[in-house]
Amino acid sequence: MAKLYFRHGTVGSAKTLNLLAVAHNYRSQGKRVILVKPEMDTRFGKEQIKSRAGLEMSADILVNEETNLLDLDLENVSCVLVDEAQFLPAGIIEQLRQITLLKHIPVICYGLRTDFRSHLFEGSRRLMELADSIEEVKATCHYCNRKSIMNLKHVNGNATTEGPAVQLGAEESYFPVCFSCYSAQLKLIPQVEALV
Repeated sequence: MAKLYFRHGTVGSAKTLNLLAVAHNYRSQGKRVILVKPEMDTRFGKEQIKSRAGLEMSADILVNEETNLLDLDLENVSCVLVDEAQFLPAGIIEQLRQITLLKHIPVICYGLRTDFRSHLFEGSRRLMELADSIEEVKATCHYCNRKSIMNLKHVNGNATTEGPAVQLGAEESYFPVCFSCYSAQLKLIPQVEALV
């Protein structure tokens, strides 16, 4: 049986670079790959899937709430690769699951697990519920050398949990951080001096 994979990591963990490398490997073997991304992700251009390292490819499918992936021509497709899966509605994740079952095509989804408030995105939640394999793409904290697990939002140099949950941006707005640094930056834990 083909599997549904969820490869999640914080901002800056090279998720898209990994996706592009997988696509390149399939294509270099003469295999057909479908690249999917949410229509609303226009940071690097409407159809572009671009890593911060500079590599890019064009998406084959732009997904929105009305998309029916089960209507696609998936003849001779070896793999479906999905970028920014956290922004997908739960129904689209369910369609991706169906592709693995009905079409016997593996689907690999890349995305953030949680938003900057530490809450699961809708697409990520459904992937956590349905995926056969959940893998973490690791990165280090912006402030220390621990593993990052949180996405810390900054506005004018100050950490914040204010603003919409979905706000496109990159390193200029979001930092990968460990939970300790996340808590310290947002002043969620009292300072040691205050406890004495």
